[in-house]
Amino acid sequence: MSHSMKTLAVAGSLAAALSAHFVTPAAAQDDKEKCFGVALAGKNDCAAGPGTTCAGTSKVDYQGNAWTLVPAGTCETMELPDGRMGSLEALDRDLPQG
Repeated sequence: MSHSMKTLAVAGSLAAALSAHFVTPAAAQDDKEKCFGVALAGKNDCAAGPGTTCAGTSKVDYQGNAWTLVPAGTCETMELPDGRMGSLEALDRDLPQG
């Protein structure tokens, strides 16, 4: 095998490895859904509701307007304390005071 063929093979392998690395996170999120009202205080994912600015800013456990990513199809079946349930839409429960 010539030197240029070896170089081409190595470059192709490297390109394939890098593209797999960058594609995997996006593909992993395809099987996730936003679930409101299931995150513990400070454990929400980005873009929570009013009163929060981004990831980790929810103030109370199970804050209704804060979401986290969960496996698709599991949000509305999660069992939480005191009969709470997860929701695919923001909730008006367990909001921080003030």
